[in-house]
Amino acid sequence: MPPSPPEGAQGFHLSHKVTSVVPESALLIVLGLVLGGIVWAADHIASFTLTPTVFFFYLLPPIVLDAGYFMPNRLFFGNLGTILLYAVIGTVWNAATTGLSLYGVSLSGLMGDLKVQLLDCLLFGSLIAAVDPVAVLAVFEEVHVNEVLFIIVFGESLLNDAVTVVLYNVFESFVTLGDDKVTGVDCVKGIVSFFVVSLGGTLVGVIFAFLLSLVTRFTKHVRIIEPGFVFIISYLSYLTSEMLSLSAILA
Repeated sequence: MPPSPPEGAQGFHLSHKVTSVVPESALLIVLGLVLGGIVWAADHIASFTLTPTVFFFYLLPPIVLDAGYFMPNRLFFGNLGTILLYAVIGTVWNAATTGLSLYGVSLSGLMGDLKVQLLDCLLFGSLIAAVDPVAVLAVFEEVHVNEVLFIIVFGESLLNDAVTVVLYNVFESFVTLGDDKVTGVDCVKGIVSFFVVSLGGTLVGVIFAFLLSLVTRFTKHVRIIEPGFVFIISYLSYLTSEMLSLSAILA
């Protein structure tokens, strides 16, 4: 989800009546639709196109950095096993059941003459498998829910995006090969690449985290430049993982 503008967020929280009736995420969606309609209706010479490159290299990194930087680390690592269970097994199960259900609907003839291949259904399932509980987390913060429950939902929403990206890339490569050309060896390679991409991205993030801690040791007398190093080294970690075809979100 795109970050909310500071002015809009401040105006939202100043009105307690709006806060108690409309969730912040819903209001931001409406605001985005209104602004998008204004831009679409306005006369302009050149139109901006949101490409995957713009999203993954300019919009996504600050969102991931914000989520990771303000994450309660002690609670997160204390419940890491449960979070990984929901983020990895739960997301894979969600993608598989969605894809297989769509394929079953296609075989039953409910789609008419439209015949969808199994890999296409699994590709679509991996695309929508990740759940982003923005409104749920906002309600959790308002009612001060149990910290363990909050961190499990928050951590799962943070990691399932990385799992979904890896799954999507694996199934996309299978679709490119074709249903008839995918062998058991390719499936094993896909499973291995899933763990390599995930663990490799995590390793790259750990390496750059140590590098950042080392750099900030020599900037304690000039603390004004430390935020700059946080942004630069975090972005370098993201770009390095992308260049190595690893999970940049986990990095």
